[in-house]
Amino acid sequence: MSNNDYADIVDQVLAQIGNHVVLGLPLGLGKPNRLINAFYHRACQDNSIRLDIFTALSLNPPKAGSELEQRFLQPFVKRHFGEDYPRLAYADALASQQLPANITVTEFYFQSGSMLGNADAQRHYVSSNYTHVARDLADRGVNLILQLVARRATESGWQYSLSSNPDVTLDLAEELRHRPDRKCLILAQVHPDLPFMAGDALVGEDFFHQIINDDPQQPLFALPRSPVTTQDYCVGMNASALVADGGTLQIGIGSLSDALVYSLIQRQQNNEAYRGYFNQALPGQALVNAIGGHDSFDTGLYGASEMFLDGFMHLHEAGILKREVFDDERLQSLANAGRIAEHAGAQGKGALLDAAFFLGSEDFYRWLRQLTEAQWPRFRMSSVGRINQLYGGNPTLEKLQRQKARFINTCMMVSLTGAATSDGLKDHQLVSGVGGQYNFVAMAHAMRGGRSILLLRSTRESGGKLTSGIVWEYPHCTIPRHLRDIVVTEYGIADLRGATDEECIKALICISDGRFQQKLRTKAVAAGKLDANWTIPAAAANTPASLGARLNTLRLTGNLPRYPFGSDFTELEQQLVAALQRLRRLKHLKLQALGALLCGGPDAPEALSRMGLAQPKGLRQRIYARLLRWALAQVM
Repeated sequence: MSNNDYADIVDQVLAQIGNHVVLGLPLGLGKPNRLINAFYHRACQDNSIRLDIFTALSLNPPKAGSELEQRFLQPFVKRHFGEDYPRLAYADALASQQLPANITVTEFYFQSGSMLGNADAQRHYVSSNYTHVARDLADRGVNLILQLVARRATESGWQYSLSSNPDVTLDLAEELRHRPDRKCLILAQVHPDLPFMAGDALVGEDFFHQIINDDPQQPLFALPRSPVTTQDYCVGMNASALVADGGTLQIGIGSLSDALVYSLIQRQQNNEAYRGYFNQALPGQALVNAIGGHDSFDTGLYGASEMFLDGFMHLHEAGILKREVFDDERLQSLANAGRIAEHAGAQGKGALLDAAFFLGSEDFYRWLRQLTEAQWPRFRMSSVGRINQLYGGNPTLEKLQRQKARFINTCMMVSLTGAATSDGLKDHQLVSGVGGQYNFVAMAHAMRGGRSILLLRSTRESGGKLTSGIVWEYPHCTIPRHLRDIVVTEYGIADLRGATDEECIKALICISDGRFQQKLRTKAVAAGKLDANWTIPAAAANTPASLGARLNTLRLTGNLPRYPFGSDFTELEQQLVAALQRLRRLKHLKLQALGALLCGGPDAPEALSRMGLAQPKGLRQRIYARLLRWALAQVM
């Protein structure tokens, strides 16, 4: 499709809605970049047009923050995203804070950390539950939706699917149905590689005001897979024991979720070694005995998750994601009682997963495209309003389907009285957004047998300084303390539901890092929230050195790789990633950086060649090469 064709579409739309365009775009994958760029560039050229963009998770291939990172990223980006990936022009302008005065971009969820310090993005961020986004879009007067869709031929003609993003689009269509005074055009562009998804994502041709069948020439945005650390693995192992066979699972994205999924697979396929991890008692074992366990999965799990990602693919392939649910209360009651076999023809036709949007690796997209005719209807996509909450649909049925729910999310910090910070910092700088986390936490409290589980690294390092993930207080929270439930760190599990403040404080101190425990205890005692005679149990002397020993039984069976589900990097690039991360930590440690430069390291011709430093020119490149050799020696 040519630029002139896109320009014609812009002309047609402006003729219908006028020069004030309130543009709603799907979160993540479903953005038709070239079409969006046509509207953006038109507004740049004509300041009589006002363009307000409302969206979330605007994805562009990464840009380097330093010369060394640029040397690594440039070949990788070309290989992974293609030579001519159409970058989102508005996202680049927002990142550089160079949006024209007649264009605003409002997002309700950022790529983690991408907009810290960006005044334009921070000022226009809207804090909204994912389930409220459609309402907020309607309130802002949205008059144009642009979205990638999938289609397939049937005997009766073309059939369409909202594919990766029925999440807000379906809710918005319903919201606008109740506001007949609001006019909103929905334009779809068919993507030949977008998986055709089942469920409520299936819509008729009349759902759209215009369908563009020309190839968008836009590779599906595939997320590079992240490494998993020892700390992550221990968090994942601890959380995996809280998942009940015959239950329901919701997970998010990131290395902690990868660690959890990998741990569940070890529980299923490598159970003896998996159990070895728990030979030494952990805080929270009583809760494991009450709501989880260490046995492999017989009945299996059903996925009810805002996000459908690689992890669910791996769980299905491992024989874990296999519990069927049915859209009939009687059938679902029979299934929950283990009596579904009594109903002829029902078994094998239930859904295995319901989700609101998907995003992942190229392997994941390929797997979705290759689902058989019998398989694909079992992985359903729906609106976020249906997935992330119980009210508004059929709560009786959904409670039956979502039995033994484990809604598992990540957070950045937890206060000693159980409030969680997941999306922003104390000065209100937004790291990401609330997304659906609050929805799932609240839903867990509304369901018999449901639990909210927040995964937390007990420590983090920034600017060369180590801080605790468990704090006495924090001026901003995402989840209030009255919704506290389960918190999991690498050191154990804290069961906070129904606990007194003192019980909560004790449980969280026992799963915090030993280097911060006494300080936390002192704060709580001084505030009159903890008995001054209480001492930290000897078993809770938590040190990083103890973590590796716990994982030995799994390591001895050849498990716990740095990239548990494969990597988009070559083996050499994986070493370089680790080396560059090591160098990044030296940025604020000048003495250590000088020592690294003086020490250097053994020759690494392949790595230096990959970075274009095999024959360094000038002092700057020689310094880079020497530091890189040092960092490679530390990680190999």
